[in-house]
This record gives sequence, C-alpha cells and structure tokens, in this order.
Amino acid sequence: MMSGGVGKYTHIDNQKVSGSVPSVPDPGHVTVQFTDSNLQTFPPSGSQGKISGGTRPPLDADDTFSKPVSGSEESQRGGWFQTFTVAAYKPYFDVDTTDVLERIKYSLFPFRGTFTEKTVNNPDLYGPFWICTTLIFVAASIGTFVTYIAHKLQKKEWSYDINLVTWSAGVFYGYVLLVPLVLYVILKYFSAPSGLVQLFCLYGYSLFVFIPALCLSVIPLEIFRWVIAGVAGFMSATFVALNLRAHIMSAGERWFFIVAGIFLLQLALSVILKLYLFTVTV
Repeated sequence: MMSGGVGKYTHIDNQKVSGSVPSVPDPGHVTVQFTDSNLQTFPPSGSQGKISGGTRPPLDADDTFSKPVSGSEESQRGGWFQTFTVAAYKPYFDVDTTDVLERIKYSLFPFRGTFTEKTVNNPDLYGPFWICTTLIFVAASIGTFVTYIAHKLQKKEWSYDINLVTWSAGVFYGYVLLVPLVLYVILKYFSAPSGLVQLFCLYGYSLFVFIPALCLSVIPLEIFRWVIAGVAGFMSATFVALNLRAHIMSAGERWFFIVAGIFLLQLALSVILKLYLFTVTV
C-alpha cells in the first residue's frame, strides 16, 4: 500500500478494505445557481386573507398552531373540542371594511333577497358582533340623552339609569344568539337544514337598520317614533324572511308558516324596542 519512503504513496487498489470509505471521484468545478427570489413582494400574494377574494385565510407563521401534530392530545380530542378554540372562529372574522359595508348595504335593501346567495360560502361573525355592540351603546346613549333633555325641559331631577345598558345587551346579544339557534333546530327538524353561522350572519346584519332608527328617535314626536320603529321593523323582518324563503320552501307545505313566524318575530322585536327604547317617560 505504501512504499518508497516518507511522502511517497502508491495508489490504492480498487479493492474492498475493511473499515475504509469508497473513494468519490472529483466532480471538478461545480457551478451553483440561485433562483431569483421575490423578497420585494411582501406579504406574498399567496397568503391573502380577504374572504371575498376566494382564497383561504392565511395560516399562522408556525403551522403547528393551525395543524396539530399527529398523535398529539389536541388532535386526538378533535370533534367538539375544536369548537372552543380561537382558531376555529378565525375564518369568520377574516373580512375587511369593503366586505362589511357591502353586506350592510344589502341589509338596507331588503327586497332583493340575495344576501344569503352572496354570503353562503363565506359568512362572517365580525359584522354581527360589532353591529350588536354598536346597537347597545347607541341605545344606551340615545336613551340617556333623550330622557335627560325631557327632564330638563320640564325642570325635573334626572338620574342616570345603568340598567339601560344591561337591558340593551341582553336584548340584542340574546336575540342574535337564541333566535338563529332555535331556527336552526326547527329547520333541521323539517329536513331543510341551514348553516348555523349563516343564520347568525343573517340575523346580525338584519339589526343594522335599528341604528339609524334609534338616532332618529331623538325627535320628540311620539307618532314619528312609532313610524320610525315600524319602518325599521318592517325592513328588518322583510330582509330576514325573503332571504330565508327560498331555502325554507324545501321544507314542504309548512314553509309559509315558518316564514310568517320569522317575519312576525322580527316585527315583535321592533315593538319591544319601541316600548322600552323609543319611549321617553318623565
């Protein structure tokens, strides 16, 4: 293997030597090529989060938050446990101002009846949540202001009613949560199931018309307040009924009674709001 003194080596025969590593031929000059990167574009165009764009919501930077590791405790639980995680509701809040304003516009034109068609693939909970929250504070502030002016005009003592906030929160949040849930069970019973989030979305946007109605209730004319409450209730009830009519018609002959019940229940809400929020007592 080695001969001729120090520094002189013979070649290694092409043979199998125990414990040796096979020789690798010299590849010569290797040219490394780099592909053009697109670092100038940030964020990447593939991670669009806008719901109306037709793309799925962006994943977390660490994808393990979106996809549990196989065999982990979270992935084994699954089912209803995922309903109580924040990640399960992220897609329903992935909307922008354009989406919300467009859906509000549809709620103000109730006779079109195309709201469910526009939102069937991407219903959101962002708009309904902020519409109900805005209604609570508008109802409390407008009601407080109107009663304050009425007391001052008659030179009577005025005190703030904190129950107006809690009552408004119970009415609006309770209505948007309970009524769609009950309707979901009824439609499922009559073999005409509808998406629960879709119903939450529909009922949430149907309440937007009461925001300008509450603002107009500042005018101190009782007949005018009744007209405002009636018009707002009729628009809201028509919006919900017409958007659900086409779907509920598949429930058979009883579809008319279901739609009529939906319409009358929405009108009843406007009457309750008139009696407790649009009425000023001194």
